[in-house]
Amino acid sequence: QVQLEESGGGLVQAGGSLRLACVGSGFMLNSYAMAWVRQAPGKKREGVLCIDSGGRTTYYSDSVKGRFTISRGNAERTVYLQMNNLKPDDTAVYYCATDRTFSCNNNYEQYRHWGQGTQVTVSS
Repeated sequence: QVQLEESGGGLVQAGGSLRLACVGSGFMLNSYAMAWVRQAPGKKREGVLCIDSGGRTTYYSDSVKGRFTISRGNAERTVYLQMNNLKPDDTAVYYCATDRTFSCNNNYEQYRHWGQGTQVTVSS
């Protein structure tokens, strides 16, 4: 059974940094494309970043370019989201998700597997 669990969220001041982690079980996480998606209060889900099986990054949101990066851990079950220079508009619940495909695509909202999310709150 595929399971994803995010961690690392919290409260941070604007300009600060956080690193989110997503640990997978029940499948070889590092073999598949993994996406980070966020949802702010009252808004629809927004794709943030995706990393494909070859390590290539796809940015879904221009607002995070130059500030957020996605990477895989040395262990085969973890993907990270490094968030720097955080802004209040980055406040959201952050989810990792996968459809167990090798490539990233724009259809992330239809991905079959999601974690429970981790809250990121950025104060001004």
